Amino acid sequence: MSHSALLTPYRLGPLSLPNRMVMAPMSRHRATEDGTPLPVVADHYAQRAGAGLIITEGIWPSRPGQSDWRLPGLETPGHVRGWRAVTDAVHAAGGRIFAQLMHGGRKGHPLARLLGDVPAGPSAVLVPGRVHVRDGRKADPVLPRAMTRAEIGQAVRDFAAAARNAMAAGFDGVELHGANSYLIHQFLADNTNLRADEYGAGSLENRLRFAIEVVTEVARAVGPERTALRLSPGNPQFHMVETDPGPVYRALVDELDGLGLAYLHLTDNDDYPALDDLRPRWHGTLVANVGENRDRTTKEAGEAVLASGRADLVSYGRAFIANPDLPTRFALGAPLNDHDPSHLYTHGAAGYTDYPPLSPRTGAVVPVRDTAAVPDGAVG
Repeated sequence: MSHSALLTPYRLGPLSLPNRMVMAPMSRHRATEDGTPLPVVADHYAQRAGAGLIITEGIWPSRPGQSDWRLPGLETPGHVRGWRAVTDAVHAAGGRIFAQLMHGGRKGHPLARLLGDVPAGPSAVLVPGRVHVRDGRKADPVLPRAMTRAEIGQAVRDFAAAARNAMAAGFDGVELHGANSYLIHQFLADNTNLRADEYGAGSLENRLRFAIEVVTEVARAVGPERTALRLSPGNPQFHMVETDPGPVYRALVDELDGLGLAYLHLTDNDDYPALDDLRPRWHGTLVANVGENRDRTTKEAGEAVLASGRADLVSYGRAFIANPDLPTRFALGAPLNDHDPSHLYTHGAAGYTDYPPLSPRTGAVVPVRDTAAVPDGAVG
């Protein structure tokens, strides 16, 4: 058995984590058309309950925040019941799980939205490139609308309502998605926030306003110890531009540091070393993701981050897709499976719950029970 800092326990507020490995949020499109998670989602996350903490795929807080077809939501009683089956399965397997709340903002297309409308973000700035819409087709992008002030206020309230729904569904907490080009990130970035009002780019205070309002309102709704935030300073995904992210994110971290949040989840960037710059300013738990836009994070890379003091926990994405028992494999020094990219965004069990675990005693492969793929027609 391997002795590794990644495999040591950690206290996260009211939660006792058996290790410092976090399953990163990853969209997998295993929801019905109305956004209810499919039954296979409970199997998927329960298989990975050995993670110190699981963070779910991005979940839209309300229909205006839906960015893609068959992404899950947390808006309706049906959504809450669907997620309750997931959290019950994870807790029965000994795990801990946060819901990531993800508002798409400008991202999306009328043919991929339940409302059938044009998405809205801070400003009317196009996302270049063809987009996935209903039934796996692709369509040309549409120009998003600029949100009204009333819509901005409603989005803040929708985040808080979804956080309360997450508590009703049995989640241990929520992570607000302020990264990877989604709505909170859109208010922070140079090219997606061209507003001239109190939420606009005229001052640093204005640029930070939406992020601070969302975090504060959600913390008020469910408690700061159950509220977390993910940020990806300088991340260029989906044509985001942040010419000088340092001053923006230093100011944001300074504003949020004293709230007592569960954790800050940071992705590092080759052009802006977020962990080096922001760790000294954050006095709570910090989760590091060092694989964003890079090679898959290895055990050694995770250990190096912990040893440097730049983080308390390390999130793993792709490695958890094909290795449901990733902590066990690290402990045994066992080889890792590679994931099957052809099934990342399909709707059944293939490439989702059919990756076999190892025996923690012998290291032998343990057969997975036969979980039939869910036919597309069965969910509308």
